[in-house]
Amino acid sequence: MSVDRSYIARNDTERTRLRALVARLSDTDLARPMPAGWTVAGVLAHLAFWDQRALALLERDLPSKSAAAPGLRDEDVDWINDAAKPLCLALAPRRAADLAVAIAEEVDRKVAALSEDFITRNAAAGGPVNLDRAEHRREHLREIDQHLGS
Repeated sequence: MSVDRSYIARNDTERTRLRALVARLSDTDLARPMPAGWTVAGVLAHLAFWDQRALALLERDLPSKSAAAPGLRDEDVDWINDAAKPLCLALAPRRAADLAVAIAEEVDRKVAALSEDFITRNAAAGGPVNLDRAEHRREHLREIDQHLGS
């Protein structure tokens, strides 16, 4: 039985949208404040952080294909975001934006190349590695567009 890989197209769409946003924003736009003390660049760094988490889990698991990746509890997301926020905001705005694109490209390549075995095991474990990277990107890109009036 073939596994569902429809997330690959969604990832591609949102990564393309991310790349276009980063290309059109000025450094002034990237430094603009967002709600809750974030900046546009900080939100992009936040996206990079979560894509990097998925990438790190994939890289850790891909060589052995034996151990399941640790899950992420909903109640942990807020404190992880709060802990990462100062680091996200400390990056130079253009560097944060470029990292968001580079890491998105890398994780999407890895996700698209996953074996059916890995995808099946990940799904059976409750999806500890979120292969649909598009959902999170879409949410924050929409917020940025709305905030900038794009």
